[in-house]
Amino acid sequence: MCRISIITICFNNLEELKETCATVDKQLVKPFEHIIIDGSSKPDIKNYLETNLQPSYRKWICERDKGISDAFNKGILKVTGDITTHLNSGDKLYDETVLEKVSAVFENETSIKWCHGKLNLLRGGIWVAIGKPFERDKLYRGMRGTLHPTMYIRKELYDKYGLFDINLKMAMDYDFLCRIADEKFAFIDYPLATFDPTGISSNRYVDAMKESYTQYRKYYGKSFKQTLWGWRLITLHYLLESNFGKFLYRIKVKLGKENA
Repeated sequence: MCRISIITICFNNLEELKETCATVDKQLVKPFEHIIIDGSSKPDIKNYLETNLQPSYRKWICERDKGISDAFNKGILKVTGDITTHLNSGDKLYDETVLEKVSAVFENETSIKWCHGKLNLLRGGIWVAIGKPFERDKLYRGMRGTLHPTMYIRKELYDKYGLFDINLKMAMDYDFLCRIADEKFAFIDYPLATFDPTGISSNRYVDAMKESYTQYRKYYGKSFKQTLWGWRLITLHYLLESNFGKFLYRIKVKLGKENA
């Protein structure tokens, strides 16, 4: 069986971490290891982990870091499993079958280097499951159908392509996706995670998008399609913050077009 290592980074949010851990612990197929990278300025998380009984697969590092990318990298360097995934504190595995489904994908076809699935998230005031198979030719759209909390990656890809860029504040996952774009992947047509709507990429959506587009140009050069798509996303983002935009999005969901 493949050995799945879950990496969870956290910062001064013990209650959210507990929720994340609970979804890991109820999996029908347990992870090989669950590594918590705690960069908190307060001792709450460290004290909780040390004074409450934890599963044997849970390990942790409690020390300050240099940001999200640095925390991600600390986790990757510590894992000893074959498959890695990042499930940030506050995010949750969708249900108890997630690791079972992911394991089956890698075990049934050993040539697959990474996989991803749908993400359950709050959009336009309602919960929807979005995500569709990765398309390299549509990387100019950012991470539209490929969502980081649903990505499971063979650790060997980090050895081949390097770790996350610590100079990036929000688009480190997109930057890595650009690097592994030619590797064989699989898509799981099922929600694999539920996204915390209070995360930095949600609160600073436009900044995250701009950083992603800068990385696209680094690898693929300037693109007129990317510019047009960027204006489209910014317009839709602000539209969805209005009552009229939320009304239109509900109609879109009813028509089964939430992935469009």
